[in-house]
This record gives sequence, C-alpha cells and structure tokens, in this order.
Amino acid sequence: MAGRRRSDRALRDKLRSPGRPSVARQEHRRRFWALVAEGLSSEDAAMEVEVSQPVGFRWFREAGGMAPSHLSHSSKPLSGRYLTFAEREEIALWRAQDVGVREIARRLGRAPSTISRELRRNAATRGGNLDYRATTAQWHAERAARRPKAVRLATNLELRSYVQNRLAGAVVAPGGAAVPGPAVPWKGRRRGRRQDRRWGMAWSPQQIAERLRLDYPDDTTMRISHEAIYQALYVQGRGALKRELTQCLRTGRALRVPRSRTRGRGKSFVTREILISERPAEAEDRAVPGHWEGDLILGLDSSAIGTLVERTTRFTMLLHLPPMEGHRTGPREKNGPALAGHGAAAVRDAITRTITTLPEALRRSLTWDQGAEMAQHTRLRIDTGLEVYFCDPQSPWQRGTNENTNGLLRQYFPKGTDLGAHGADDLAAVAAALNSRPRKTLGWRTPAEALDAALQSAQGDVAMTS
Repeated sequence: MAGRRRSDRALRDKLRSPGRPSVARQEHRRRFWALVAEGLSSEDAAMEVEVSQPVGFRWFREAGGMAPSHLSHSSKPLSGRYLTFAEREEIALWRAQDVGVREIARRLGRAPSTISRELRRNAATRGGNLDYRATTAQWHAERAARRPKAVRLATNLELRSYVQNRLAGAVVAPGGAAVPGPAVPWKGRRRGRRQDRRWGMAWSPQQIAERLRLDYPDDTTMRISHEAIYQALYVQGRGALKRELTQCLRTGRALRVPRSRTRGRGKSFVTREILISERPAEAEDRAVPGHWEGDLILGLDSSAIGTLVERTTRFTMLLHLPPMEGHRTGPREKNGPALAGHGAAAVRDAITRTITTLPEALRRSLTWDQGAEMAQHTRLRIDTGLEVYFCDPQSPWQRGTNENTNGLLRQYFPKGTDLGAHGADDLAAVAAALNSRPRKTLGWRTPAEALDAALQSAQGDVAMTS
C-alpha cells in the first residue's frame, strides 16, 4: 500500500475526469440572472458578476434567454445542512495548517463524518493526490447536486410527433395537397424585417397543450404544459425539439426576451429627465397654449409628412419632408444619411422653420414618440426654445390630440399612397382646411379662431407687463 497513490489507497475506483471547473459558482449565476431580470444585457450582467462578456452571452443563450428554475428568484435557498463555499474555504485553510478532521468539525459546528466525507468526495484528484481546494470542492458539490431528468418530449415519441406536427407541420390546401411555402434557411436568429417566413401549422404551445386534453381524453401520458414546449424549443441540450422550429412560433424569436428588458426598451437618446412624466402640469390640463404634439404619417416609398398640433387650440401645422437628392437613384449606403426626407436632421430643420413663425409665447413644449427622427432634439431645443418631451414606448394615447388629427389627415392622405407627391402648397391648403373646420371641443369655434384669441391674449399680457 505504501507505494500506491493516495487516491488508490483510499480504496475507491478511479474517477473519470469531469473536465475543467466552471468559471463561476452557482451564486454568481444566480446573481447574473437577477441582473438580467432587472433589464441589464447579458454582457453588462456578466461584467457585474466579474466574468467575461462571452461567458455571460453563452449562459444567456444556453438557457434560452430565461433563468433556469434552480437559479430563479422563486427557487428555494440552499438548505443549511449543506456546506457553503465560505465553510469550504475555512476547511481548505485549516487542512493546509494540518488541523485534524475532528478539530475542523468542532470549529465549524459540524459532525466529524461531514468533514471526513467532504475531504474524500470533493477532493481535487487531477494531480494524483487528495488535495483539497475550496473552488474545486464547490464545483464537485454543485455537479453532484444536479438531478437531471429526461424531458417528456424526449421519451414519448408519440407526444413529440404530435407537438412537432401541430407546430411545424405542412400547410395543406383544401384539396389535401401540401403547400410548402417559401424556402427559408435557419440562421440561428430571428428573421429580418419584411422577409419571408417558414410556413407551418403554427399552433401556439398553449393551443397544443390544451388540445391534447380533447384529442386524448383518457391517455394521461399525452399531456404536456406549454412552458415545457417553450423550454424544449429554447433551451439548448434538452434533446427534444430543434431550435429551428422557433421559426414557426408567432414571434419567430430565436431566444426569449426577459420581461424587464422589453419594459426598458427605448431609444438611447431618450433619458428619464425628458419623458412625458416630467412635462409641466400646465401642458396636461390645456390651460396654457403653446404646448404641441408631433408625429409623422407615413406613405408609400418611404414618404412622410410631419404633423404638429397645439393641445389647447387644436391648431395644426404640417411639415413638408421631400426626399433628398440621391433617394432611390442608386444603391443605399450602409449607415449613410436618411435620404427619404424624414431623418433626424430633416425633421429638425422642418420643425425649426415652421415653429419659429409663431411668437415665443406659443413655443413652450413639444411631445413626440420615441422615433429615431427626433434624435437631434437637443439641437432643436436650442434653435427653437421648445422643451422636448417623449412618450413612453408603445403609448400613442399619450399624444391623443395628435393621433386624432392624424386620423383626420388620412381623409386627404390615405394610407398606401405616395405622400411625396404633395408639395408645400398642398400641405398648407390641407392645414388651412383643418384649421377652419369647427370643433365641438372648442365650442364650435375653429382652431384658427382659437389660436387668434390666444395670440391676442398673449399680446395683451405683454402690453400690460411693459
């Protein structure tokens, strides 16, 4: 026995090397997913837990974009009967000082058998000796705690074929012939905008899960939850459904999107200080004129018309946004200027030209949605004196006056038509027609009359102060 390795003298079988320890422990991964749940990107969350950005991206992708159940907030904390990483660090330090097993157990308040079993089971054996290191021991313990369970879709072939057929089965014509649809290669990510999609039966996972109860009322083995179908699609290594079948989901996403990330979605040039919640109260109650709402109405061939509506008087001003030189005359330059005429610079210049024709008293604020055409809002505020505010994402009702006016404008500029065919004189004529139309909300006065009264009131106030 004296000439044998210490691991052999321990009278246990040789261990197959489990490979290289992971770069982070379970608590690091748990904190990573907590940061992702708060809205951080996988790269930023990885940096917060002190791992590399590629590692964080790999964790996110392998889990399908959602935290595994044992790492989520709802999972139970580790029981106190298990050794913690801090205790394993203490054990490693005391073993290096040749402290005995019973003394270590007494200092930690643990049973001697617990310490003896820990030193034997979770030792580092790659060097041939039973060396004890805290990080390696923690890694061994986390691996041993896993309880892998085969998913039902992998073991039940009939159930798997049912799910695959309803999810990605061929579309069938009324005559019974299969219609393949366009050929769409799988690129491992979500489809691009305005591109062909793979055709399939495209039942949602919830529809599949609920329909199983009707088609197999007496067979309890033909049951599965919609969440299990989603995990089989999104989580790598489940071995049940191929990830390319995500093309047949309604969203077509290749990865799930955490809910907090969608809530925080918005343009980078929009900060919390200029959101609509910070707009002064006088703009909300319409008591003081000079607060405007703006938007673009879009037409064929990337044509657009800008709209400005004053909240108190409903007075409308239209922005002429003609296409710039070079639009559709050659190949588009990648990351080049917006030649369609409604880029950030063009919209800023059009608003400046139009709004500066009004007195300063009627230029208080402008509320817009979070479109890229308002990326130069800082320069616009300097040039015009308008305080610019932005609505919350996907909240058009926060610009209700402007949305109502855009609906009226569609009588003159229907959807699907080329708005670039209308010149500045045409827009001025349409604006004059709207501004001379009586409005119930104004006591059947016209917006032009209401604005004229506001101008006279503003001039009277100036005269009294002077």
